[in-house]
Parts: sequence; structure tokens; C-alpha cells
Amino acid sequence: MERCIPTKEATPISRPISETSDLDQQPASGGHPTHGILLIGHGTRDQRGTDEFFELGDRLANHLAGQSIVQPCLLEFQSPTIDEGWRRLLDAGAERITVSPLLLFAAGHAKSDIPDAVEAVARQTQTLDRIAGYSRPISRQPHMIDLVRERLIESIESVSDGEAGNASIATAVVMVGRGSLDPCASSDMRLLTEVTVRGRLKQSHRSCIADLYAIDADGLRTTFYAMAQPRLPDTLDQIAASGRFGRVIVQPHLLFSGRLYDAIERQTKEVATKFSEIEFVISRYLGPDAKVAAAIAERIDSLQSENVGE
Repeated sequence: MERCIPTKEATPISRPISETSDLDQQPASGGHPTHGILLIGHGTRDQRGTDEFFELGDRLANHLAGQSIVQPCLLEFQSPTIDEGWRRLLDAGAERITVSPLLLFAAGHAKSDIPDAVEAVARQTQTLDRIAGYSRPISRQPHMIDLVRERLIESIESVSDGEAGNASIATAVVMVGRGSLDPCASSDMRLLTEVTVRGRLKQSHRSCIADLYAIDADGLRTTFYAMAQPRLPDTLDQIAASGRFGRVIVQPHLLFSGRLYDAIERQTKEVATKFSEIEFVISRYLGPDAKVAAAIAERIDSLQSENVGE
């Protein structure tokens, strides 16, 4: 049996600069905010993922509310670009700009591509002194861990509730990362898997997802779509061929819909056709959820606090 939890269709939204609050910045005379947030997404050729990114930008603005200017932009494929986003913030009166890369882990984009692009436009506009700093990737920020757990529990319970006997089906969990040539990013993905499934839940000091749903050590895997090993098809083949599991939960660790999520879904279905006796369940991606906005806001707030303390 094969089951895939459907994704929510994205709704196109407008992409204006938004004003936000709750950051440690004073507005200029007349109350106009002078602190800017440059929210940088990776970018995708898929319009669904692009729309969801801008929806998240709106969520961030709503979450923070009124004293800063939020400008979403994209590293690749779509507009506004980093150059355009920076100039829009300057036009809107931003005197200090916090760069907030919307990245799950620190790899090449966070370490070089984004800083290079930001500093290039800052030099061109003679505004290098307006860079307030770069917030850290959201990786294992507590709100993100909560959301990853929600997606996993949602998938497990979607196939166990109301189905007699399914509680005893041996279940494997496969966390799928995008993949990176940076070994630190791959290690962070593996650590996220362990924290998500084996870390203690807030509501229970004694229980974790592994205990609650009987997921043993051999049934918890981290794998990747590209650039890092092991790759998803190989991992799924290995788990299915072991004969130990009747169900496999595949959880793509992705922010938005798009070609990558579709490819992971396709690869999972290809393995499922070879092992029809096993139920494969594909979790939803994270999406423009309020918890993602909260994680970004807290990373920005942490940077502000560090700057104040210097």
C-alpha cells in the first residue's frame, strides 16, 4: 500500500515591503521605522514554492508587527533579487539592515554566496556601514524542531488512527535532506534527525517520538536527495529489503513545495512499486508555517541582543 499526504496549494500573494515590530530598534522622528530586514530565500523555478516564500514573508511581518521594514528577496531564479531587495530597503528609509538568510543549515549559500551578494550591492550604494549583521540559519531552532515533530507525528497518526492492528506494524522513519557538499550541513541534518525523534518532548519529560511510536535504532535513518550520501533510493531499498518493516515514513526536510519535493515523492513511489507489501507514507514539507516565522524572528532577535551586548 502506498499513501502520500497531499500538500496544500499555494495562493499567490503580493510582495510589498512590510513594516514589523518587536525588534530592538527606535523609529525615526515621525514614527517611521529605520531598521530593515532583508529576508533571503534560496529561490525556485516552481511558482508554488515562490508564492509560499512570500507568504512566509507576510507571516514574519505579522509576527513581528511595526517597527522594522521587512523585504523578502531571492538568491536565485526569481525577483526581487538581493540587489533589488537591498535597494528597496534603502528607498524605504532603512538606516540599518539585518540580513536574514532563510536557510535550514549553514552551507555555501550562508557562508559565501549571500554575504558576497549583499556586500556587492552595499559597496555599489556606498552603504556597507548599514549592514547590521547576518542572522543564523534556523536549523535546530526550537520552533523548527517542534514543527518537524508535528509533521512526523501527523504522518504516523494518519495511518495508525482507526485502523485495527496497525499500532503493531514495525515502522521506519527516513528523514530526507536536500543534501550539500558541506560536511557540516550533512552532520547538522543527521543531528536534527536524532533530536527530532529521540529528544524528549516538551509535554513529557520521559517520552520521545521513538518511544511513543516504537521506532528502534535500525528504523531511523537520515538520507539525502543529492550531493551527500546516502541517497534516498538506496536508503529506501535497504530498509525495504531488510524485511523488518511494514511501513516507512519518508519526511522531506524542505521549507516549500517545488521540484525537489516532487522528485522525492517520485523516488519514493518508484521504490514502493517494487515493495508492494510495505506502506510508504510521504510527510508534508514544512511550509510557510507560523513556527518558521517565529524561528526567523528569534534568530533576528538573538543577533540584535548580541549586537547590543558588544
